[in-house]
Amino acid sequence: MDINNDGARYAFICTWHDPMTDITWRYQFMYHTNDQSIEMYDIKNQKTFLKRVAYPAITLEQLYIGSTILVYTRQLLIEDYGDEFTRKHLRGLQETTCAMIKPDAICNAGKILECITRNGLLIKHMRMCQLSRKQAEEFYNVHQGKPFYESLIQLISNGPVIAMELVGENALCRWRLLLGPTSTEVARIKAPSSIRAQFGTDTTMNACHGSDSHENARIETLFFFRCWNMGMSARFRNCTLCIIRPHAVMSGCAGAILDRILCQFDVTAMELTQFSRHAAADFLAVYQGICPDFCSMTHELASGDFIILEIVDKENPCSNPVNKFREFCGPADSCIARALRPRSLRAEFGINKVKNAVHCTDIPDDGELEVGYMFTHQWEGR
Repeated sequence: MDINNDGARYAFICTWHDPMTDITWRYQFMYHTNDQSIEMYDIKNQKTFLKRVAYPAITLEQLYIGSTILVYTRQLLIEDYGDEFTRKHLRGLQETTCAMIKPDAICNAGKILECITRNGLLIKHMRMCQLSRKQAEEFYNVHQGKPFYESLIQLISNGPVIAMELVGENALCRWRLLLGPTSTEVARIKAPSSIRAQFGTDTTMNACHGSDSHENARIETLFFFRCWNMGMSARFRNCTLCIIRPHAVMSGCAGAILDRILCQFDVTAMELTQFSRHAAADFLAVYQGICPDFCSMTHELASGDFIILEIVDKENPCSNPVNKFREFCGPADSCIARALRPRSLRAEFGINKVKNAVHCTDIPDDGELEVGYMFTHQWEGR
């Protein structure tokens, strides 16, 4: 692939599934770094599908194997590199590793996510899991027989963990560097700004786990993300739904939003996921014909990865938290929120009525319904 005088052109093989005809189309997708322009070539029909056009909504960091991007109304799944130039230049920049926030650091999950994004790593997959003892033993099988094995198994099976697949340049080594030494005491001396120094307690309760090799990263990622209901932690009662919208995830605000939420509420389930345009329209159907921004809201929800959260009242976990959390989020229009509720989530992290940082359940009777819809993946195939 050529390198332009003022930038590089990268190529990827991507697919788009047409829900109307049930046909999957393959395209060569080209991205030009000098002006953030894109073009597409129809592989089957051997003709240009989209002429080169500026598309600043897509950045090079979003283009890696397995990612989904939205081009106008089409969601494209990137399946492979499109040429050897792209493979050679990007493969090392898009390394993956497995990360896990342990139960002792769940309360600091927002700050840890902020650390991840601030240091240039992207979260490809993420899920909160409640592991059984058997699952914990499977995950830490390599440590069986070691003195700390039993305490480690008890720790990660006695509370929720947050598993992540991270992607970025030298992701495995960079994540382990961010973690710091295994011992929290050593970390506080040798790497005081590391995650374990800030949020760990001892050698076992040391906040986070990081894969120690590329092969183990592959095995551990498969362990957590081989099926969508692995270690399901959602309780599906006395709860409400929060969605950290795609624009907030893309801008790196998700960690700060989560940190604010965890100060006043408990998060009992969490997952990074994405919607097709049809699934987004189905989820937001209650607003169709009522909200003039329905089409824009649908487009935003289908524009990229978002984070779903099951929210429970921290002070009274047996109560219905819908109204309390809705007040915490603030008015739907972020401009109004900044005037009336300047400390609300939407005032602080939102942009306007469509890109308002978070969705929350509006009606008290719908909290458990929305949580169930999301965390049991009822939207898949829509």
